[in-house]
Amino acid sequence: MNKYAAAKVAELAERGRKVVTVNGIEIGIFLVNGQYFAWRNMCPHAYAPVCVGMVCGTHLPSDVYEYEFGREQEILRCPWHGWEFDLRTGEHLVNSGTKLRGYPVEQDGEDLYLVFK
Repeated sequence: MNKYAAAKVAELAERGRKVVTVNGIEIGIFLVNGQYFAWRNMCPHAYAPVCVGMVCGTHLPSDVYEYEFGREQEILRCPWHGWEFDLRTGEHLVNSGTKLRGYPVEQDGEDLYLVFK
């Protein structure tokens, strides 16, 4: 198991995300509801740089002609084709078999580390 310094807490508090290159791999680190999540910057659909996509909400399941929007700042939308992923789990919102590759994030004081196993 290897730990790599990746970001400062203040950077994420300020912007909500940071894309870094660690061990030759581009990874997006996100602050979501007070927790840190890290995902490889590669959409499983067409290898787009997913971590630079819009962080937003999405339409929730609802009755016909009712459009309920929710989960604000919890969804990552791929910039190329609009695929939506849950920032907490990495799962695609429609196809649960498709998911982003994740990395554990550890906080030590004001420093954030990515853990490679």
